[in-house]
Amino acid sequence: MKKICRSVIAAATIAACSTILPVEGFAANGCGGASWYALRSKTASGERMNPAINTAAHRSLAFGTKLKVTNRKNGRSVVVRVNDRGPFIRGRVLDLSRAAAQDIGMVSSGTAKVCYEVIG
Repeated sequence: MKKICRSVIAAATIAACSTILPVEGFAANGCGGASWYALRSKTASGERMNPAINTAAHRSLAFGTKLKVTNRKNGRSVVVRVNDRGPFIRGRVLDLSRAAAQDIGMVSSGTAKVCYEVIG
């Protein structure tokens, strides 16, 4: 289990800590919130966004990186390819294409808590 701590300096030092809990049997490279989008505009990698293909946006991973993304609520997984930058909302680690969101059962809710692992 990995623990992340961040200190904020004000009148006193306050340590804000959160624990990243991986899904059972899952070596997580990251966990957090995910959302989905289905635009057809150009992505940061230069390719056109296709909501029918399993792709994702991540803030810093290299374009073309493959990730196994697991929905922590239901245990369903999907493999996606990073082709865009984002998300830009605090607490979220991935934006998934509609197809990827459908595969892990998060289309109706719009967001989910996920863990992801770099593969291949």
